[in-house]
Amino acid sequence: MMRSLVIMLLLFTLSGCAAPQQQPEPRELALAAAPETTLREVVGLLMEEGYVIRHADAELGRVEAVLARWPGYRVRASITPEGQGARASLTATQGSRPLPPHLLDPLLAELQRRLGLAPR
Repeated sequence: MMRSLVIMLLLFTLSGCAAPQQQPEPRELALAAAPETTLREVVGLLMEEGYVIRHADAELGRVEAVLARWPGYRVRASITPEGQGARASLTATQGSRPLPPHLLDPLLAELQRRLGLAPR
C-alpha cells in the first residue's frame, strides 16, 4: 500500500515536469524604417532602459536582452524586412513565465518615436 502511494506521488510529481512550457505572445509593429536602422534603435533603446544585451545577430535580425535589475525580465526582439520597411516583434518573459504582451507597448512606442514615426 505504501509503495503504491509513493509510486503514485512520484508519477504525479514527474507529470508536472512534463507539462509543455507556455510560449510568450509577441507584440508586433510594422514600421516604415529599414530593418538595419530598426535593429540598431532596438539595441540602443534596450540598453538605455537598463537591459544587458546577451545576444545580437544583425544578419538574423535578432536581439536577446535581460533587465539588469529586479525583476529580471528577458526581452527578445526579432526584426524582419516587410515591404519597404520592417516588422518588429518583441516577446518578454520573467524566468520561464511569459509576460503579457501589452507590457511591451512602452518600448514599441519609444521605438516609433526614435525612428521619427510616432503619431502626432
